[in-house]
Amino acid sequence: MASKYHFNFTLFFLFLFSTSCSRFFSSSCLETEAETEYYQWVSWNVKNHRRRSILESSLDDKLRKAEMNSVRITVNQNGPGDFNTIGDAIKSIPSRNTRRVIIAIKPGVYREKISIPRTLPFITFLGESSDPPIITGNDTASVNGKDGMPLKTFQSATVAVDANYFVAINIIFENTAPHEIGSRGGQAVALRISGTKAAFYSCSFYGNQDTLYDHKGLHYFNNCFIQGSVDFIFGSGRSLYQNCRLNSVTKKVASLTAQKRNNSSLESGFSFKDCVVTGSGLVYLGRAWGDYSRVVFSYTYMEKVVLPQGWNDWGDQKRDARVFYGEYKCSGPGANYTGRVPWARILTDEDAKPFIGTYYVDGDTWLISPRGIEC
Repeated sequence: MASKYHFNFTLFFLFLFSTSCSRFFSSSCLETEAETEYYQWVSWNVKNHRRRSILESSLDDKLRKAEMNSVRITVNQNGPGDFNTIGDAIKSIPSRNTRRVIIAIKPGVYREKISIPRTLPFITFLGESSDPPIITGNDTASVNGKDGMPLKTFQSATVAVDANYFVAINIIFENTAPHEIGSRGGQAVALRISGTKAAFYSCSFYGNQDTLYDHKGLHYFNNCFIQGSVDFIFGSGRSLYQNCRLNSVTKKVASLTAQKRNNSSLESGFSFKDCVVTGSGLVYLGRAWGDYSRVVFSYTYMEKVVLPQGWNDWGDQKRDARVFYGEYKCSGPGANYTGRVPWARILTDEDAKPFIGTYYVDGDTWLISPRGIEC
């Protein structure tokens, strides 16, 4: 009796195991370590997406209080206002700020190097949609700073934001340093965003090499224009780019993104939804700055500027099994999947769900409508 029971249990277990394998791996139970990690990660994202979708959304308490006590100041370099420079306006904000401070920046070209420290959260840069202000600089990684040492990429930014809850609306961020093919130290950042829960609406980012340093944190970009030549969106952020135009000005071959993720447990990655890829030269959608680099393009129109291979492992084939490069319902001559590298992925509806909403960046708890700020 005991032997018969054991035999039946074994068959039942084998049946369940074989069914599970056919369901998740389609053809066999044999799997590589990379494939196991991939399916576990996709499953985690899908489950996380479902969990978030049933939770009641509400702003986090710090943000709610900051928005209830907002204050507005004006910067105008050519006329009446509270300040003539953006830097002076920022210096006027008390440390450990707890209020939404809206800095309304009048039209003009502001040749300033701006730094917003961690102690100044809840700052908004607000420009006019008909004539956005330009914040411009030309520092590169090789330029010497005040200490006589090279700035390096991190400090080359025209605007650097280390504070949380930053918002920018109708602002042009620019670094005019040219990119010379084969030169070193040419990284020239227009904006570095290192604070979390930051949003950019109808902003433009102009540069060449390393235009937008999406360093770390949760970020949202909507209706933005981003231009560059080499790795012009790069960093370790967990960011959603929606309705954005990515414009290449490379002269030969370069990459749109260089997402850095060196640990399989990190929740970072770039998601592009309803975007357009245009420009000159030939570009990869991304190259693997980190061993576990992750980038997804969904509903995006790609001009022929996109190379048929689509993606680049930065010369390290070990990364092929670790990176996650996905495409979902993209269109245009550059979206032809037949020439893609074998380790690129066409996502299913279920796979893509976690990436195509603001819940990807936990937006329900911190994204605020720009309409209320612009009024």
